[in-house]
Amino acid sequence: MSLIKLKIVTPEKTVYEGGIKQITLPVSDGEVTILPNHRSYIASLKAGEICLKTDGDDLYMAVSGGFIEFDQNNLVVLADTAERADEIDIERAEQARKRAEELKKERIEMDDGEYARVAAAIEKELARIKVGRKNRTRRSMTLD
Repeated sequence: MSLIKLKIVTPEKTVYEGGIKQITLPVSDGEVTILPNHRSYIASLKAGEICLKTDGDDLYMAVSGGFIEFDQNNLVVLADTAERADEIDIERAEQARKRAEELKKERIEMDDGEYARVAAAIEKELARIKVGRKNRTRRSMTLD
């Protein structure tokens, strides 16, 4: 079986690089699952969960936006942020979401650009919380 050569990068670092069997990504139109030999594909990435399957494990990540390009079993994910589920501090993400919600309530003092940044921050933190909680549940189910 052929594999997809995947590279996930953010402005700070390469988050993942290696061969995978499949990947599901949150894109502007919903979700897309890419398997080996998928047709060429370009899309914008939205905040949400990435699920990638390797030989032995499933790996989950929270992303906050960016772009993807797939061609000839090579997938490049250029993400604004990407964080592995097991690295997410749920309590810190909750605090960041609450701070962003408070800023959103003060919309009277914001211009449209500032409001859009706050809304994007809320969406990012919600994705981190969702992925972190799902990972915590998965780990506790496998440990029992």
